[in-house]
Amino acid sequence: MTSTFNHLFHGSRPWLVGAATLGVIFHVSAGLVGILAGAGAISAPKGERLHRFFGNVFFGAMLTMAGVASVLALVLVARGVTAQWSNVFAGVFTFYLVGTGWWTAKRGVATTGRFEIAAFVAALAIVGVALFGILPMTLGPAGRESGVPAAAPLIFAAVAMLGAVTDLKVILRHGISGSQRIARHLWRMCVGWFIATGSFFLGQQKDMPAFLHGSPILLVLGMAPLPLLLFWMIRVRIARPPKVETAPA
Repeated sequence: MTSTFNHLFHGSRPWLVGAATLGVIFHVSAGLVGILAGAGAISAPKGERLHRFFGNVFFGAMLTMAGVASVLALVLVARGVTAQWSNVFAGVFTFYLVGTGWWTAKRGVATTGRFEIAAFVAALAIVGVALFGILPMTLGPAGRESGVPAAAPLIFAAVAMLGAVTDLKVILRHGISGSQRIARHLWRMCVGWFIATGSFFLGQQKDMPAFLHGSPILLVLGMAPLPLLLFWMIRVRIARPPKVETAPA
């Protein structure tokens, strides 16, 4: 977003330049806090106070990052950069993942309500926007301008459909418990974490020192949430969860 931001806001009214600059600072700062808090949450003993602390920090930071990114992208769309719709969509999708993941842990065991119904509707809407809004855009001039690959909205749609299916499962069963509840919390938070690490370590390399461009270190840091998610999903399925039921993250 950096080059687009500089190009569009250069020479604009001071208040607009200042507000946009402040927004970028908030977005990047919240993203960094979210990345670090995610690392803390995945490393801390599950269900313990430290895990809950990092989880709450992660939740607040990620919603701030996604919310500010969506607003900035909407401003750019209003100024004619239609390719920024993909960033609006990514922000909303991150909101969905982190919000439902956090609420899964906060919600009482084997209970459900209006939130889960709203989440199911939101997931279906995300699938529709990805397939019928973002995908056609990536195949046109705006997509070539943004550099967003056509596979990206397909991946978003697949993950959102998984979210919708599991949301519906929770609704029909009137809530979930045990390892299924923990797994639901884990994959949503970790995929949200991956959006942050991938966007920063892989998507912003042009803004990093030249010696880091294409570095395998950035690849490892950007992809780290995915193998960690796989590890914990396997562990949750084969191990007995000790305290998460009574002291959710």
